[in-house]
Amino acid sequence: MVDYNLIEDLKLQDGEVERMLREAYGEKVAKGEMDALISQEISGLAPGSILKGRVVGFAGDHVVVDVGLKSEGHIDRNEFEDIDVAVGDEVEVLLESLEDESGGVRLSKRKADRIRGWEMILQTRKEGDVIEGKCLRKIKGGLLVDIGVPVFLPASQVDVRRPGDIGEFVGKPMRAMILKIDEERRNIVISRRKLIEDERDAAKKRLLEGVREGDLVRGIITNVADFGAFVDLGGIDGLLHITDMSWGRVNHPSEIVRIGDEIEVKILNIDREREKIALGLKQKETSPWEQIEAKYPVGCRAKGEVVNLMSYGAFVRLEEGIEGLVHISEMSWTRRVNHPSELVSVGQEIDVVVLDINKEKLEISLGVKQTEVNPWELVAEKYPTGTVIEGKVRNLANYGAFIEIEPGIDGLLHVSDISWTKKVAHPNELYKKGDVVKCVVIDVDQEKQRVGLGVKQLTEDPWVEAIPSAYRPGMIVKGKITKITNFGVFVELEEGLEGLLHISELSDQKVENPQDVVKVGQEVEVKILRVDTDDRKIGLSLKRAQWGTGAGEQRSGGSGGGDEFDRPARGGRASPARGGLDDHGAMGSDRFSF
Repeated sequence: MVDYNLIEDLKLQDGEVERMLREAYGEKVAKGEMDALISQEISGLAPGSILKGRVVGFAGDHVVVDVGLKSEGHIDRNEFEDIDVAVGDEVEVLLESLEDESGGVRLSKRKADRIRGWEMILQTRKEGDVIEGKCLRKIKGGLLVDIGVPVFLPASQVDVRRPGDIGEFVGKPMRAMILKIDEERRNIVISRRKLIEDERDAAKKRLLEGVREGDLVRGIITNVADFGAFVDLGGIDGLLHITDMSWGRVNHPSEIVRIGDEIEVKILNIDREREKIALGLKQKETSPWEQIEAKYPVGCRAKGEVVNLMSYGAFVRLEEGIEGLVHISEMSWTRRVNHPSELVSVGQEIDVVVLDINKEKLEISLGVKQTEVNPWELVAEKYPTGTVIEGKVRNLANYGAFIEIEPGIDGLLHVSDISWTKKVAHPNELYKKGDVVKCVVIDVDQEKQRVGLGVKQLTEDPWVEAIPSAYRPGMIVKGKITKITNFGVFVELEEGLEGLLHISELSDQKVENPQDVVKVGQEVEVKILRVDTDDRKIGLSLKRAQWGTGAGEQRSGGSGGGDEFDRPARGGRASPARGGLDDHGAMGSDRFSF
C-alpha cells in the first residue's frame, strides 16, 4: 500500500514519487512493487532517523548538507567540532524535521554523533573501564565531560582532595573511570578520583617494592607545612622534614621549596607497614660536621654571626650549616645578663671560644666571656682571706646578704657570720639594700666563683674567753624574758646573749605551761647551770636561784658539780655568787667590744 499521508507530508506528487523510484530501482517495476517501494522509502525518512549526507557548500556560519531530499539542510558550523569540513565530505546527520520554518530540512550532526557515541559506548565500554574526555562545563553538583557523549562527573569525584574551584578543569582533557551506566536513562557517571586512587595504589606498591634506604628519587612538592614538605614520589607522599632540608638554619620550609617544585631527595627511612617514607635533601651533600673537631677544636677562638636570640642564649653561625649556642651564663664574667639582647643583636659578628662539641647531636657550645680575662682569677690575689672590705648590700636572701665587693664581684655574708651571739633569722633584721657594710673576707672559692664574707669575724669570739669568764656555773644573774616556748623560756642576759631556762627549771612544782610562771619582758634572777662553749649555749634555772645559797654552797661559782645545785641547808640563807648583768660588774657591755 502506498502511504499517501507520508507523500502528503513530503508534498510530493504521485508522478514524482514514481519517477524517483524508477530512477533508483529501474524502469521495469510492477505497480504493486512500486507501492511497496514508495512506502519503504518514505518511512525511512521519518524524523529521528540518522541519514548519510554530503557537504555541498557553505552559507555564512552554516554548512549545507544534501541528504537526498527535495531541499538541503543547513547545520551550524559549531556542530562540526574539531573537524575541518570541506565540500564533498560525507557526514552522518540526524533528521530532526522534514521541513523547518524556512521550508528546508532540519538536520543535526551533533545529535547524530551523540547517538552513535552512545551506541558505541554501550558496545565497547562497561563499568570500571577507563575513558578519556574533555570537560565541557560546570553544572550543578559537578562537571559535564564529553567522552563521545556527555557524562556526569560529581564534584566529590574530581580529585583525591577536593579542589577549591572545580571550574579550573573546564576545557581541559581528563581521564576517569566509569562508575555507573544507566542504559534506560542514557546516563553515565564517571570518577576521576577513583582512577587516581587506583593508579596511586598500584604505583605505591611498585614504589615500596622497588626502593631502598639511601636511594635518590625525584618527586613533586604537593604540600608545605611548618614542620616540613610532602613530596609525591609517584603513588606515595614522603615527608621531607624541615630539619632534613639544609645543614644550615631553616626558619620555614617555604624558604627552600614551593608547591609544584620537582626535586631530587634521598630516602632516609621506609616504614613499609605504615607506608611512610622519610626523605632528606641535605643528606645529598657531605655534612659540615664531619670534620668539626679538626676545624673547631675545643678551646679555639672563632668569629661568628648571631642568627637567633632566645631567652636562654644566642645562636651563632660559624659557617653555613654550623651553628653553636652561647648560653646566657657564658656571656659575661661579672655582668648579670637577663636576656642575650642586652649584649648582642641578630646579625652582629662576635668573637667566641669553642667550649664543647657533641658530634652525635650536632651541637657545639660557645662562650663569649672566655674571650676576656676572667676577673675571678684575680680575686684571690686582690682579696686574700682576712682582707677587710666595705661594700654595698646588693640583694638580700633568707640565708644572707650579697655584698658588692667591686662591679660584677659579689660576696656572700651568711646569716651565721653576722653575729657571734645573736641569732639572726633573716639579714633584713639588720640590713637593707644599699647599706654600706664593713666585712672581712673569710673564704674565696675561685672555681665556684664565690667569696665568703663575715662581720662577726671583725671582733674576737666572746665564747672563747669573755663569756666563759663572765658567766660561770653557779652564778646568779639577771635577765629579761624574750621568748616562751612549750619546752622552756629564753632569757636575754645582755644584748645578743641568751640563755635557756628549761621548763623543768622554772619551779619546784610541775609546770604544764611556762606562761603560768613567767611573762615575756619580765626581768628575772636565774642561776647559771652550765656554759657550753662548743654548742654556744647557756643553761639557766629559776627555781635554784630562788632557793638561795646554803652554808655549804660555793660563793664564787664553780664547775657545776655537787652541792652547789642542791637545796640550801636549814638555818639561814647566804648570798649566792653573782655575775653577768648584776651591778657587781662581772661582765659589762664593754666586754663585747673588741
